[in-house]
Amino acid sequence: MNLLVVGGGGREHAIIRKLKENPAADTIYALPGNGGIARDAQCVPIAATDIDGIVRFAREHAIDYAVVAPDDPLVLGCVDRLNAIGIPCFGPKANAAIIEGSKAFSKELMKKYGIPTAKYEIFTDLDAALRYLDTAPIPTVVKADGLALGKGVIIAATREEAKTAVTDMMANGKFGKSGATVVIEEFLEGPEVSVLSFTDGKCVKPMVSSMDHKRAHDGDTGLNTGGMGTVAPNPYYTPAVAQRCMEEIFLPTIRAMAAEGRPFRGCLYFGLMITKDGPKVIEYNCRFGDPETQVVLPLLESDLLTILQATTNGTLEETEVTFSQKHACCVVTASSGYPEHYEKGFPITMTEEAAAHTYVAGAKEANGTLLTSGGRVTGTTAVADTLEAAVREAYRLADGVTFQNAYRRSDIGKRALQARS
Repeated sequence: MNLLVVGGGGREHAIIRKLKENPAADTIYALPGNGGIARDAQCVPIAATDIDGIVRFAREHAIDYAVVAPDDPLVLGCVDRLNAIGIPCFGPKANAAIIEGSKAFSKELMKKYGIPTAKYEIFTDLDAALRYLDTAPIPTVVKADGLALGKGVIIAATREEAKTAVTDMMANGKFGKSGATVVIEEFLEGPEVSVLSFTDGKCVKPMVSSMDHKRAHDGDTGLNTGGMGTVAPNPYYTPAVAQRCMEEIFLPTIRAMAAEGRPFRGCLYFGLMITKDGPKVIEYNCRFGDPETQVVLPLLESDLLTILQATTNGTLEETEVTFSQKHACCVVTASSGYPEHYEKGFPITMTEEAAAHTYVAGAKEANGTLLTSGGRVTGTTAVADTLEAAVREAYRLADGVTFQNAYRRSDIGKRALQARS
């Protein structure tokens, strides 16, 4: 089979490596891929948002199956366009990808169908939003409605911070059109859990839970990032919590989308908070999370390509989806200064052992040398019988990844270990 994976980060690298385990996978193309992915797939410099270019390439290269991984092309209708020329895909169509593409839509969906989430208000008028903030409970959460590269969520500790966030989004165009509408919602407290799930629009099969580490620095301090590391499974996601999530959140969401004429097929990501009142939805994503994928897929024992095709074909119910009972830890090595200002273009060296366990995110190849080209450069993953061993091994392997101005948190997994003690 000729396979196409749209995207070019660590998540896509993890997906490609897992797809390669299936002997039916002949050629795997990555659009655009990156310098590290080029060691595992044929990279083609077509942007993930260049839908016309992707469709043209897929037609010309007789693609048998496509995996559309990032949010932007999904919201832009990449799956719809590929389906229109007869290419089956993993990922939701645009009318279902709106569950991530519009936070206002997802909040209204949860309200309509009684899915537990934070209380909220939606605003398209700046003055109305500012007036609301005069009396809103503090702290509060301000969210840009549309996609904002994971940076469109502000937790405001004061009214002034909240008003600044709203003004930046609605009046100053900080996130472009994505911030024209804002959602202001209740601040929830409790441990966060990420649960990715396979779904064919009827059946839901959750993957192993995970814990992301969003803050840039140790002790969960500093700015929010795309994720500095992950562990799986998440100790807060107990069997009892999992049962409640299936009954109160997962299945109701899938049924709600179907009832709305927006059947969701692909990977639906549930960002959850385990509050004193039970699990609630913080956010939905319409695709695999990054870097959650880098700890979840290494624990998958079933064949990934078979599962992906089952979500497309509507046969997930009878398809085996099993995960190892082991633990995984991914440690991100980033460019110093991320997520703000950082330098690029430094040569990356990896030991052979580290390279075998490392997914490359922000790197390009020049004259045979791998160079840094992004904030999050690599994610190194280890799997072990215990969480302690997985964390220790991930850091040992990550030490084999070096480049000038490299930076990583030193406490990935610490919260999870404390939760178990």
